[in-house]
Amino acid sequence: MKRSIIARMAIVALLRNRSRSLLTMLGVVIGVAAVIITVAIGTGARTSVSNQINALGSNMIIVLPGSLNQGGVRTGSGGASTLTPADGMAIAKLPHVSAVSPTVTLRAQVVANGNNWQTTVTGVAPSYTYIRSWPLASGTFISQADTDSSAKVCVLGQTVISNLFPSGANPLGQTVLIKNVPYVVIGTLTAKGQSGVGQDQDDTIVIPYSSMLERLTGQTTLASMDVSADSSDSVDTVQTEVTQLLEQRHRIVDGQPDDFMVRNLQDIANAAASTAAILQLLLAGVATVSLVVGGIGIMNIMLVSVTERTREIGLRLAVGARRSAILWQFLIEAVALSTAGGAIGVVFGTLGAVAVSLGAKWPAAVPLSAVVFSVGFSALVGVFFGYYPAAKASRLDPIVALRFE
Repeated sequence: MKRSIIARMAIVALLRNRSRSLLTMLGVVIGVAAVIITVAIGTGARTSVSNQINALGSNMIIVLPGSLNQGGVRTGSGGASTLTPADGMAIAKLPHVSAVSPTVTLRAQVVANGNNWQTTVTGVAPSYTYIRSWPLASGTFISQADTDSSAKVCVLGQTVISNLFPSGANPLGQTVLIKNVPYVVIGTLTAKGQSGVGQDQDDTIVIPYSSMLERLTGQTTLASMDVSADSSDSVDTVQTEVTQLLEQRHRIVDGQPDDFMVRNLQDIANAAASTAAILQLLLAGVATVSLVVGGIGIMNIMLVSVTERTREIGLRLAVGARRSAILWQFLIEAVALSTAGGAIGVVFGTLGAVAVSLGAKWPAAVPLSAVVFSVGFSALVGVFFGYYPAAKASRLDPIVALRFE
C-alpha cells in the first residue's frame, strides 16, 4: 500500500473524531505556546538589559570613591572622598580614553516660573552627553568655556521641565534658582525614561561641575567620574590603566586597598544577561514538561483508538494488509496530532508574546529558532509517544482481533 494512501486514511480517521482530536492536541498546543512565550520573554529580558546598559553610555567605565580604614573603622564604599578634577584630567590623557566627565551630585529644591520642585542637580563636563549617549532636545549643552568660568548655566531634564513649566512655556532663557543661586537655562535633554533600577533619569538638572563645586557645595572632591573608552575592545585595557594611574596618583602601595573603585558596565551587562539566560532556560524547561505531558495524552488516546478499532485492524490484516501499513497509519495519526498541535501552539504563543509586549511594555521577540524547535520537538513527541500504540496495533493477531467485542 502506498504511503500517500496510508496518510490519507490516517487523516480521515482523525477527522472522523474531530472533537477528540482537538482535545488530544490541546496538551501539545499549551506546551508549545508556553515554550514560545517563555523564550520570547527571555529574549526580551536580554534585549531590555542590553538597551538599559547601552543607554548608560558608550563603552563606559565608572570610577567611584572607595572605602577608608580610620583607626580600625572602615567607612564602606564611597567613604573615601579622594577623587579630584585633576584625576579626571590625568585619566583623559591615557591613550585609549576618548572622553572623561567628572560628576558631582546634589539633591536640591529648585524654583522657576513660580513653581518649585526637588530634583537631582548633577555637575558634569561638556563630554557628558557623548559619554552617556544623551542627545539634546533643544538649545545647547555646557561648553568648555562655561566649565572654565564656573558659569551659572543649566540644562534641564524633561521631568523637571514638566514640573517647573507645566503650561508648556519655553524654558530656554528662563532663570532657575538652585539653592538661591540663579542659573540660566541654555538647553533641554531628550527624554530617557527610567533606569534599570527604576530611577527617573529625566528628573535632573545638569550644570558645569566647576560651578557645582564652587557655588553650591564648596567641596573639592568628586562623587564619581565617567570614562569612555575609544572602542569596546579597549574597555578592559582602559580599566586597568585607570586603576594603575589612580594608584600612582593616590600613592597606594602594593598590598594596600585602593581608595577608589573602577567598574566596567560590560561586567554588569554580562551578569544580567547570564541571569536572564538561566531564567529563560528554567521557564523553557517547565514549558517542555507541558509538551511531554501532551505527548502522554496523545499516547493514551492512541491506545484507546487501537482498542476501539481492533476489529477494523483485524479485518484489514485478514484481507492482506501488511503490518507495516498498520504501523505507519497509527504513527502518522500520532505525528499529525502533535505537529498540528505544535503549529497551533506557535500561533497562540506568538499572540501571547505580543500581548505580553503590549501589556507590560516589554520587548518580547519570538526568534525563528524557537519556532523551529517547538514544531520539531512536538513532531518528535508524536513519534516517541505514538510508536508504542502503533506497534501494538500492527502486532495484533487477526483471528483474536476479529473476535474482539
